[in-house]
Amino acid sequence: MYAGLTIFDSHAHFPVTDVSIREIFGFPETSRRSHAPKPRDRESFRAQQQWGKAWGFPPADKTQRSDEELAGMWLQELDHYGIERIVFVTGGGNDRLAQVVNHAPDRFIGYAHHDPFAPDAADELERAVTKLGLKGYKLLAPILSKSITDTAAYPVWEVCAEHDIPVLVHFGILGAAGGIAYNENINPQVLEPVAKDFPDVNFIIPHFGCGHPRELLFLGWVCENVYVDTSGSNQWMRWMPYEMTIQSTFLKFYKTFGAERIIFGTDSSHFPRGFVMDYLKEQNKAVRFLNIPDSDAQLMFAGNLARILHMEDAL
Repeated sequence: MYAGLTIFDSHAHFPVTDVSIREIFGFPETSRRSHAPKPRDRESFRAQQQWGKAWGFPPADKTQRSDEELAGMWLQELDHYGIERIVFVTGGGNDRLAQVVNHAPDRFIGYAHHDPFAPDAADELERAVTKLGLKGYKLLAPILSKSITDTAAYPVWEVCAEHDIPVLVHFGILGAAGGIAYNENINPQVLEPVAKDFPDVNFIIPHFGCGHPRELLFLGWVCENVYVDTSGSNQWMRWMPYEMTIQSTFLKFYKTFGAERIIFGTDSSHFPRGFVMDYLKEQNKAVRFLNIPDSDAQLMFAGNLARILHMEDAL
């Protein structure tokens, strides 16, 4: 419990350091985009340093630890901060993450995270759900090899519909300086035909649309199976052409999506930072100062995720 609320964190990454983000999602390092040039790498490093100093976050610990040890550390984090459950949306591949979840199946939840355009993508998702026990599907839209609307991915959405699992899709800027700011899958509005073709699939868009809040608001207005996740520092607000705050953004989405389609997350990952309590505090404060009723706040911070994951008995 925190501030009278049961907390489910819908968005974290199990900290694996021996594989890259592209390898995690099944893409070779040479696909679509090569590594950023050295000057961009330096700029990205400076941006990360600035972000860490702004929040007072310590640098990521480079010590190599086993998945079992890290799972134990994460369980201690949940107990320390009073977090009921946490979703790891990535974790080094489906088999590896399933093993992590098995260390604490009453506290950890895992999502499948593989290329939807791989030849066996639908079969792999079926296996991940029915054999490995993973509860959702995570994608990074900006690194996909095709448009997310391509019908080649429809067998994957059909598996999601059959098993009633949510799909978490990152749209918007990916990475910091030197990252990806534009491609065919950058805007969440591109998801509209897929969301309408699969109305029984719950699509969750993280980080308030990550630079595309207006487009996500429009998408959520016309597609009631689209949810918003609040995770991360949401520092993209710094570059918007108009003033935005966490509080004003919560209000806008509360008015458009309603309390039933807003889902709390942190985007927590590495140690020694661990669970990002600062993000929970900031978001709780925004909700409280908006005078949102306790019942609606509880939906945002746990109830909605519990409902779409069929875990209401965990509340």
